[in-house]
Amino acid sequence: MSLRDRSCVTGIGETAYLRGATKSAFELQVEASLKAIADAGLTPKDIDGVIPIGIVSGTADDFIENFGLPDLRFSAQVPHGGASPAMALQAAAMAVANGVCSHVLITFGRNISAVAAGGNKAGARIHNMPQFHYVTEFEHPMGASAPAQLYAPMARRHMELYGTTVEQFGEVAVACREHALLNGNAVMKKPITLEDHRQSRMIADPFRLLDCSLESDGGAAVVVSSAERARDLRHRRVFISGVAAGHPDSPGSITQRPDMTSLGLAKAAPRAFRMAGVTPADIDVAEIYDCFTYAVIRQLEDMGFCAKGEGGPFVSGGRLRIGGALPTNTHGGLLSQAHVWGLNHVVELARQLRGDGGRAQVAGAEVGVVTGYGDMGDGALAIMRRE
Repeated sequence: MSLRDRSCVTGIGETAYLRGATKSAFELQVEASLKAIADAGLTPKDIDGVIPIGIVSGTADDFIENFGLPDLRFSAQVPHGGASPAMALQAAAMAVANGVCSHVLITFGRNISAVAAGGNKAGARIHNMPQFHYVTEFEHPMGASAPAQLYAPMARRHMELYGTTVEQFGEVAVACREHALLNGNAVMKKPITLEDHRQSRMIADPFRLLDCSLESDGGAAVVVSSAERARDLRHRRVFISGVAAGHPDSPGSITQRPDMTSLGLAKAAPRAFRMAGVTPADIDVAEIYDCFTYAVIRQLEDMGFCAKGEGGPFVSGGRLRIGGALPTNTHGGLLSQAHVWGLNHVVELARQLRGDGGRAQVAGAEVGVVTGYGDMGDGALAIMRRE
């Protein structure tokens, strides 16, 4: 059954994004959730589906107790790292399109400052996640355990095969920072240049500091409603026209794959574009999961904006900046706005398609795409359009 235009993002909410939050991850999650529900013109009691994402998120029972939900009909967990928000859109769209429930809350909160201070045992939970055992045999004995270390070989392989350059990584970082400066709710406030990117310290070759996403605190949430229910809510309808998910080829260990540059998004993208009835040429604005600059380049290739190996030249010359051919991460992304597992990307795409992007608004934006990238290469995307 096609899900095209049978559900809408009807509410969006965000907390302030910062470092050193005094609220817990769950408190931030609740704050963002209440904002999203109010933004839709609903009350908490209208919510009959909930998808909390993230390893430190509240459970469905937590939301039943704190929001007094009288009739929760659907809940789910989507344990795929940064791919989870887009995958959650797929689950929510299926639930409302098939009449299981009417309004699904997708919600996330993060307080990395508390983790660093030892107040939250997220690290222990990470290492209990099955996907991280896949890298233990080969990578961990060599000292590679942080995400930058695990994903760096993928980027280096792309550079060796296709000639992708440091300057092209920098194009992504500079575009995201330029957009963050237009956003009052962004952690990074200082402009950067390509030279700043090149001179930033090495983290895990080829990733420099400005190739890496932020560590930040905050919460984000969206409400997904049936297209019919959305007709009577507060904002113009933003339809989920195409949505799909994919997983990388086996094995889970990145360095042991026949093709280290292959991601699950390449499998998902054709399905989502076919469902939506559009092509990459129809996309006006893109919110692409940017855990690292390389991930943006690779996902552009996987979605068909350019051929494999041509992502580096594609992002050059200001193409990703507002006013360029494909405005990307108009909020600043994970690289410069905040790291909220990419749920802030969903919020931003809905805002752009409503026409509420403020100084970062892409003129005439009617169709957009949001992606997620998680763990060892899980990928998901949603193509959305305004009414």
